[in-house]
Amino acid sequence: MLDLRQLRYFVAVAEAEHVGRAAEQLHISQSPLSRQIAQLEKNLGLTLFERSQQRIRLTSDGRVFLTEARALLRHAARLENLGRRLGRGEEGGLCIGYVANAMHTGVLPTALRALREERPGIHVALYDQESAEQFEGLRQRSLDIALVRTPPPEGDPDLLAAPLLQDPLLLVLPATHPLAEQEELTPDDLNGQPWIAVGDSQDPAWRDAFVASCVAAGFTPDIGLNAADPLTALGLVASGLGLALVQRSMVRGTTEGIMVREIPWYGGSVQLWAAWHRVDLRPVVASFRETVLGEQRAD
Repeated sequence: MLDLRQLRYFVAVAEAEHVGRAAEQLHISQSPLSRQIAQLEKNLGLTLFERSQQRIRLTSDGRVFLTEARALLRHAARLENLGRRLGRGEEGGLCIGYVANAMHTGVLPTALRALREERPGIHVALYDQESAEQFEGLRQRSLDIALVRTPPPEGDPDLLAAPLLQDPLLLVLPATHPLAEQEELTPDDLNGQPWIAVGDSQDPAWRDAFVASCVAAGFTPDIGLNAADPLTALGLVASGLGLALVQRSMVRGTTEGIMVREIPWYGGSVQLWAAWHRVDLRPVVASFRETVLGEQRAD
């Protein structure tokens, strides 16, 4: 059976690449730390470090073991957190994961306001995370509910989901653009125009999906810039650097330097889903989920 304390010691030494510095960080002396690492290697029958007088380095097996050790320690911390929350009883607290769209559409703030009115003493922790990370949090029970862009895979053995909203994409143009005053726009009008694509530049899939949706609508965008988020895209459009498709919730009100047009024939939208674990450990989780879903049904 692995000793979590030894794993923590191992990770500290691996990250510091120096037993003395790791010992200082752990607030223990160097000799017992070295003995614990040696005992871990003996128990595993594995050499984790290459040792020299100058420094200590991970072996190739040690690097693989480090990745898994970190994951196990994270899970242990989440399990401890879950136990403490369960020990506090029904109310305890809520851990909510969300994507930015859940905030600026008002879905999450509205649900939190209703929660405060119903349970004024409850503690809420919010985590801004990508969808995949939230799904992992739900499975490991470090999150109670996730507000995500896409649902978990159909037939997922652990997770359930329900749609919250579809935020239509609108065309945003520089106010000085020749098309800005045109009442109706066709795909031909947008074909070959300079575009600002909105999405994660580290994930090529979103760009391919964006181009494919444009081609399916009848025009081909000439993408000159990428924007990581809608607010950045709006700033670039206002500077006259191209056109962009931005969800309706982000263009409410007046933004200087841009014009907004609906293009019904495009039909794209940014979706928001609620996801949760199939097994409710505490009634407060189910109650908040119903609050989130209920607020959207009311809208």
